[in-house]
Amino acid sequence: MSLYTDYLTEIETRKGSGLHPKPIDDGALVEELIAQIEEAGNEHRSDSLNFFIYNTLPGTTSAAGAKAKFLKKIILGTAIVPEITPAFAFELLSHMKGGPSVEVLLDLALGDNAGIALQAADVLKTQVFLYEADTDRLGAAYRNGSAIARDILESYAKAEFFTKLPDVQEEIKVVTYIAAEGDISTDLLSPGNQAHSRSDRELHGQCMISPEAQAEIQALQKQHPDKRVMLIAEKGTMGVGSSRMSGVNNVALWTGRKASPYVPFVNIAPVVAGTNGISPIFLTTVDVTGGIGINLKNWVKKVDADGKPILNNDGNPVLEQKYSVETGTVLTINAKSKKLLDEAGNELVDASSAFTPQKMEFMKAGGSYAIVFGKKLQTFAAETLGIEPTPVFAPNKEISREGQGLTAVEKIFNRNAVGVTGGKVLHAGSDVRVKVNIVGSQDTTGLMTSQELEAMAATVISPTLDGAYQSGCHTASVWDKKAQENIPKLMRFMNNFGLITARDPKGVYHSMTDVIHKVLNDITIDDWAIIIGGDSHTRMSKGVAFGADSGTVALALATGEATMPIPESVKVTFKGTMRSHIDFRDVVHATQAQMLRQCGDNVFQGRVIEVHIGTLLADQAFTFTDWTAEMKAKASICISQDETLIESLEIAKSRIQIMIDKGMENAAGTLRGLIAKADKRIAEIRSGEKPALAPDSNAKYFAEVVVDLDLIDEPMIADPDVNNADVSKRYTHDTIRPVSYYSGEKKVDLGFVGSCMVHKGDMKIVAQMLKNLEKSQGKVEFKAPLVVAAPTYNIIDELKEEGDWEILQKYSGFEFDDLLPKNKARTEYENVLYLERPGCNLCMGNQEKAEKGDTVLATSTRLFQGRVVEDTVEKKGESLLASTPVVVLSAILGRTPSAEEYRAAVEGIDLTKFAPPLEKPAMARSIHF
Repeated sequence: MSLYTDYLTEIETRKGSGLHPKPIDDGALVEELIAQIEEAGNEHRSDSLNFFIYNTLPGTTSAAGAKAKFLKKIILGTAIVPEITPAFAFELLSHMKGGPSVEVLLDLALGDNAGIALQAADVLKTQVFLYEADTDRLGAAYRNGSAIARDILESYAKAEFFTKLPDVQEEIKVVTYIAAEGDISTDLLSPGNQAHSRSDRELHGQCMISPEAQAEIQALQKQHPDKRVMLIAEKGTMGVGSSRMSGVNNVALWTGRKASPYVPFVNIAPVVAGTNGISPIFLTTVDVTGGIGINLKNWVKKVDADGKPILNNDGNPVLEQKYSVETGTVLTINAKSKKLLDEAGNELVDASSAFTPQKMEFMKAGGSYAIVFGKKLQTFAAETLGIEPTPVFAPNKEISREGQGLTAVEKIFNRNAVGVTGGKVLHAGSDVRVKVNIVGSQDTTGLMTSQELEAMAATVISPTLDGAYQSGCHTASVWDKKAQENIPKLMRFMNNFGLITARDPKGVYHSMTDVIHKVLNDITIDDWAIIIGGDSHTRMSKGVAFGADSGTVALALATGEATMPIPESVKVTFKGTMRSHIDFRDVVHATQAQMLRQCGDNVFQGRVIEVHIGTLLADQAFTFTDWTAEMKAKASICISQDETLIESLEIAKSRIQIMIDKGMENAAGTLRGLIAKADKRIAEIRSGEKPALAPDSNAKYFAEVVVDLDLIDEPMIADPDVNNADVSKRYTHDTIRPVSYYSGEKKVDLGFVGSCMVHKGDMKIVAQMLKNLEKSQGKVEFKAPLVVAAPTYNIIDELKEEGDWEILQKYSGFEFDDLLPKNKARTEYENVLYLERPGCNLCMGNQEKAEKGDTVLATSTRLFQGRVVEDTVEKKGESLLASTPVVVLSAILGRTPSAEEYRAAVEGIDLTKFAPPLEKPAMARSIHF
């Protein structure tokens, strides 16, 4: 059978699901299409022509390579296809983004046929995805006297690839669609359990919200053909919880516009909105697609005569509607005045934040990538010609406040800023390009990242990065057919691209499904680093890390840079003494609760939490930074003491060495380089040349929160509050309750200890609790299942050496076996201990899940509807979040414990301790980066 016959079979299969033919990325299949196109009487010629023109993926796919070569033959006249004239061939090349298409255009532009060269040059002037190999050719041709090369470079220096694009439409008519009330998790837009289909955009699009919602959106589009549908989170924030590019892709697929007539199912420019705006990482993803994100502020707190918020019986502020955005409401977004207007032209809200000069550029260019590459191309051209680039793009927003010190994040951005005014000190609000040090790609978004890299014609990792890692943790639990199809392909691509990969494409080293955040936390060896990762929990306890969509990850991998504003910071410090029966996870939850009590509103949202937590090592401190994603913070920075940081770096070195010993080092020597950089950083700290990162004493913060440890007398539980009468209060992370709230009576159907929120100490707590109960009761009986997934293999190895794994094995009804991994997700549980493979497990929601309608008590981070547990008709699924000892005890009891039962169970157990660090001496005002 031929590849084409196989493709036809696949097309018929997809028809059964209402799907169109899958876009083609295989060059061998395109070669068959070309052969059938060239054979005049071939029965498949018409379809082959259609697939070639409209269904072949661009960029650096092998399909794009075959397509570009054939188009070159048509332009040169060595192949004749009546339906594809040379002019049309040039048009098709112009939509292929880069890589093979740019290579062909350069061949033609720098060739001997003057007429063809001029046409190729005109197309090249519209292209921005050029890499060193391309610009080197242009530069060499220019130096050899090529007039065509000079003409192209002069166009680039003027940025005509941008200036000749149509301006952003002044008035954008929209019709509203309320996707849900309350915070909208990206799980609603791109469910975790459909992660396997994300790279198949049309198929994945079927999972957005619900079929009913999709039909309602289509009905609105029929009623309002001249308007764009604006997707809204009513009384909440849009896009919380994850950095899903797939979520924005789905919104764009249903409500955006086509990026190119010749590229199927790639849409851009969605319009999204929320009463409380857009989650920071989701907004970045909207920018990637040239979309618009509006902060509606359509519900406000009702106040009394003294201006104080009026509270309801639950102590929550009463909201009143400022204006309605009910589904079907027609509004106008004015991009010039930067206002949201009603049908009569009355102003509803100022939308200036959605139309900054930088965002306007993204909209004009069809996305942020084109701007990043365009600026780089313009700089190259101007330098080659020896001229100044024409001022075209919005200048870096450089905000400097005389006499004001720097917060930790401001210091990191100043150290890593690229292309800013020399000697200028930047403060929050500045918008700059920055060098990225570490990049992480996770496995359920990685296929999309690889697609993005192909689309932007990137073939190799940026040499300026310290390191990058491709994880296998999100698909660790179940090695099913979907994982077997997707993951090896992903690992091959990323390994070839230059990343350290969890799985070895050659099958030499043992697959490592360690949780990505734990690995990134180890390979981050500089507290002044910037980290970009394809997951909202990319929040390291060293440096500053930003969760990002798969596209921003791709951009960072390809360029070693990112562009973003310097965020404001909230300073978090601690006072008092932590009680011996309290775990550090309780301190984390209490921080959220005390912040809300102190500030009224969530001051963490969209800002950096600068947490002065310097006495905790990186693993333990990570529990705090990891949770900051649920606090809706943009990022978090740990201010560490010198000796603590040194010890954390030594631990990181040992773990990187283990990766080397396992055979994970690449040809570039990335891992050895990280150890060398860690040694250098340790030497800087010890010598006093460059102490651990700390803010200036006169730094300015948006707010300061002081957490009183003396107020934490009980374990704290984050409750999704699924039956709250106010829908907007459900499934947030703001309902923090002491364990006594439940009076020892809340039934627990399943306990889960795992995900990135736990470390080795948590595993030892599980073991010690079992030992203690066995000693006092003779044996341990579980009244609910307990699922335990260590975050890394290293932890399991150490537990075996220290004698803790044995007690876990004793009570396990299931223990993972890497030689025989599960190929089917578990749907039912017995009341035993399950020792699962290192990885995300239940937290991710794409493989393992609790039984529908269960009440789950977990150490993980996700309490969103349907994530860990789905609803039944009779009962809503609940995912409550707590510390390891609370989860273990609840599984044994089959219910939440009383405060007294809890204290008795943890007596003598070494919980994660924390003592506030002593005040660090203020840093010198002189700043050296």
